[in-house]
Amino acid sequence: MNYQLNIYCVGLILIIDHCDKTISIKIVYFGPALSGKTTSIKALFSHFGKGKDVYSIESTVNRTLFFDYGTVTFQNQEWALKIHIYTTTGQDFYFVTRPITLRAVDGVIFVIDSHEEVYDRNLISWQELISYFNENISNLPIIIAFNKQDLEDKFNSIDFLRDIEYSKYKNIDTRFTSAIKGEGILDCFEDILRLVLNKYYDNKLITAMN
Repeated sequence: MNYQLNIYCVGLILIIDHCDKTISIKIVYFGPALSGKTTSIKALFSHFGKGKDVYSIESTVNRTLFFDYGTVTFQNQEWALKIHIYTTTGQDFYFVTRPITLRAVDGVIFVIDSHEEVYDRNLISWQELISYFNENISNLPIIIAFNKQDLEDKFNSIDFLRDIEYSKYKNIDTRFTSAIKGEGILDCFEDILRLVLNKYYDNKLITAMN
């Protein structure tokens, strides 16, 4: 399957509304089928007491057809930070929807299925993500979430990082999660938010928010 269909420039994308004093950013969970993207976003929203605020377009067997979506808002005395959170579908039959969901993204949480038997599926999904951005991938904040840490037959995360040449990226961090238990999900969210806001702060597009 050829994924070289859509290439997006990753630049300074966040939306700043000075009238409403709102900063909006977009985070997308990406990864292979059944890696735990939907479970991750639902666990995140449950942490904020908003478990019913995740909207999904699903098949009759509860598989994501297009995307899951929800928003989280943080407010200080003057400004609101509105975070739009999506997941991409993992089903290859609907792969054409994935680059659409990635459009104008500010940061990605790449959800890995750590089950040893599906190691190659994660590599293929990673290469797909890279293909959408090419050289612009260096401008995209990414958290690699090694999910399903509750399993016994997990592959070695070091092997995966070596195979994707992790050391050449300066905009990527890693975490270990168990979405089904809700473990590490909030850490991933906080980390991707930190990478995204640091990026815009470094570019002097935003100042520190108290």
